[in-house]
Amino acid sequence: MNVVLTQTQPAITHRERAPARLILAAAAALWLVLCRHLSGEWAINEQYNYGWFVPFFCAYLFWLRWEDRPEPEGRGQKSEVSLPSRSPWHAEAVSRRWLGEGWRSEARRSGALLIVAVFALAILLPLRVFEIGNPDWRPLGWVHAGIVVTLTLLAVWAIGGVPWLRHFAFPIAFILVAVPWVTPIEAPVVQGLMRLVAAVAAEAVNLCGVPAQLEGNLIRVSTGLVGVSEACSGVRALQTALMIGLLFGELKRFTVARRAALVVVAIVLSVVANFCRTFFLVLVAAREGVNAVDRWHDFAGYSIVALVFVGTMAAAAALSKGEWSERGRHDVDGRAGRPSERERVSQSKKSKVKNKAEAQRSEVGSGSSFLISNFYFLLSLLCWLVLVELAAAGWYRAHEHGLVPRTHWSVSWPTAQSGFRDLKIEENVRQTLRFDEGRAARWSLEHSFSPETNPPDLPRLYCTLFFFRWNPGGGTLLRARAHRPDICLPSSGWEQAADDGVRLYHTGPNLALPFRHFEFVRKRRGPFEHDQFAHTFFCLQQDWLEGENSTGARTALVSNKSRDWGVAARVRAVEDGLRDLGQQSLELIIIVPRPVESAAAEAKFAELLPTLIKAEPKK
Repeated sequence: MNVVLTQTQPAITHRERAPARLILAAAAALWLVLCRHLSGEWAINEQYNYGWFVPFFCAYLFWLRWEDRPEPEGRGQKSEVSLPSRSPWHAEAVSRRWLGEGWRSEARRSGALLIVAVFALAILLPLRVFEIGNPDWRPLGWVHAGIVVTLTLLAVWAIGGVPWLRHFAFPIAFILVAVPWVTPIEAPVVQGLMRLVAAVAAEAVNLCGVPAQLEGNLIRVSTGLVGVSEACSGVRALQTALMIGLLFGELKRFTVARRAALVVVAIVLSVVANFCRTFFLVLVAAREGVNAVDRWHDFAGYSIVALVFVGTMAAAAALSKGEWSERGRHDVDGRAGRPSERERVSQSKKSKVKNKAEAQRSEVGSGSSFLISNFYFLLSLLCWLVLVELAAAGWYRAHEHGLVPRTHWSVSWPTAQSGFRDLKIEENVRQTLRFDEGRAARWSLEHSFSPETNPPDLPRLYCTLFFFRWNPGGGTLLRARAHRPDICLPSSGWEQAADDGVRLYHTGPNLALPFRHFEFVRKRRGPFEHDQFAHTFFCLQQDWLEGENSTGARTALVSNKSRDWGVAARVRAVEDGLRDLGQQSLELIIIVPRPVESAAAEAKFAELLPTLIKAEPKK
């Protein structure tokens, strides 16, 4: 004789809906703050524009997974345990022991969930404080995304156990494809792809009878220079292909091996398509002029995305047919009398339809038991998320209270210099930087550097000056830091040769500005052309406000003791409570045909700077 213990779940009540709403509100808050932080890079960095679509793909994939979600772990509508009983007392003793073991297992799981969740939530407060002061620090984006994904997976695990965790893991973690790569990984890939694409395209154009010469990541044709920038290097197509390959693999529910094969196909398609794009643009420049490239640039870029999308879709369809063929052969070779795959799927669908209402009550009951028992934890979680945002903003507001304006300065353009002319700022640069005031100019100088360190017959110097101004607010700090010599010059064929650090330069009796000194070289490959050398001096200054007892001007992430964008400088900016209060940048590029010692270049810059800067009275 067997004794059957049956436990029936209660119906849905108003008491069960309140915790569910709390956990939905907390999840929405977590994901909205994350997407808001990542959207800064999505907006200004062309190669991450696809990131705007990723959150919607995550929601769509989660909804598809929700349609065929499995039963929660160990929490069906009925829990039945068959116990061989010789007496009612014996059956009761065994059932109590079984229930005690299940309770202890549940307690251990709840304890592990609580520890990990509390640790992740504790990190969220300092993380948000650092993100406000350093919106361009990419490792913070990965930490933030990791916290949000971890907390979401913990909630899924707590409600549905391991089956739900395994079932919903991919759509939740899919947001990671939209997180910008960290610079130590992205920079070598970008620079390598730019030079590779430029080299292959130049060789292909030469094979077609069009003379082309490679200069770094620039291709010189008879009508001018065609540059291969970051967005044109193939990185944007590569990252978009990675996203598309993973998306179609999830839609088709492929195995891990087939998903990896699909991603490889998408990446190969992106590389080939990007080469064809560069080859096409170089031919257009050679036949119609460099100005004609602008007309075809965006069209060619969108064509790559379309080609990768269609090609990946076709590859997914081919892999899907192969998977069904393998399943069909497996069914034919199976044991006699065993139902085929289609029969099993049909039976499974009929079973799901028959027990749909019962399964829904079972899942709601299993989830509600967790939610109701942790109602106050969920309420505390939502309050903590609100407190994190208020505390992070309050940290900076507290440091901004009672401060006075600092000395402002502007540029005095040397219009009287030989060959002075304004440079056109391209429209794509304007859309990326979105500055409130900007100007660029170029001129030449007759006199050379100090004859003590360089020969007196050194030819004239060519100077290029960029000045950009961003008003407070609107996340402009991220845009300002996107215009830096170590980012912009390599996209024009220059290679960074040295970083000589930061030095304060006096521009007047009461104003000293810190500039970072970079050295670059552009290598020429022609037999009658020589290498060019550039000394770049860069200053990015926020409109920070200084206290009345301040001893000197503080400049955004610039110090004579550490790197401009190093960890120490970023931590110091957060300690000082300095955020997006408006900023301006000045970059002077001095191009010479021969190598010049850094000390001589800095002496020349110190001589030029007072004639370029004019201090303005405090407002």
